[in-house]
Amino acid sequence: MIVSNLKITLVHGLVNSKPKQRATVKTLGLHRIGESVVRDDSAANRGLVQVVRHLVTVEEVD
Repeated sequence: MIVSNLKITLVHGLVNSKPKQRATVKTLGLHRIGESVVRDDSAANRGLVQVVRHLVTVEEVD
């Protein structure tokens, strides 16, 4: 079974975002615009990305 990963990059700042969105970005491990993290492709991580989909870009990586 091949497990893929998601590369999540913060592309917009958190000014004027809701507290739930700020907490979600912090949970993903993102701090600065342009910073990227690689996370497992799981339902939980996809749910986190869904909450802040307007602030991040997502790519599938191997």
